[in-house]
Amino acid sequence: MTALAISNVVLWIVVLALLAVVFALTRQVGVLHERIAPAGALMINRGLTVGEQAPAVDVVDLNGQSLRVGAERSDGLSTLILFLSPTCPVCESLLPVLKSSRKDERSWLQIVLASDGEPASHKEFVRSRGLMDFPYVVSAPLGMTYQVSRLPFAALLDPAGKLRARGLVNSREHLESLFEAHRLGVASLQEYFAGRA
Repeated sequence: MTALAISNVVLWIVVLALLAVVFALTRQVGVLHERIAPAGALMINRGLTVGEQAPAVDVVDLNGQSLRVGAERSDGLSTLILFLSPTCPVCESLLPVLKSSRKDERSWLQIVLASDGEPASHKEFVRSRGLMDFPYVVSAPLGMTYQVSRLPFAALLDPAGKLRARGLVNSREHLESLFEAHRLGVASLQEYFAGRA
């Protein structure tokens, strides 16, 4: 009888310890959820501010077509400028997302790819990655206009040429957060969540 009583006490101690562990883990999951909530593209506090008119920059794409990035558009489309590099592995991982976004968002958006450096390496990059459908510009002044210091970096302009969203985009979620911020009329999802808190 004594052995049965001891085993029951030990069993209850184990059950209570397990309940305490489950409670602690539940609390940690809540803390982690708050920390990794969808923050969207990381805004950098320099360069153009959201809502500001972007300066018009005349560029020529790799096919020799002239573009005026930042100017008011007569077709009513917004412009996403994605700054990338052929040597950037994160940029490489975004290429399928860009192709999908180009197709899914074509009713309101044109995507322009931008970089700097030697045009020959970019032409090979465009050819090997199947990016011929995108306007691709090689322009250091364009990167300086948007104060691009890290890649991949994106800027979303509305049809009037005003900056609507911008930031580092390391994943599909970051890229789509720019579209969502534009739809919600906020500078970033961080601003949106801060306003709701």
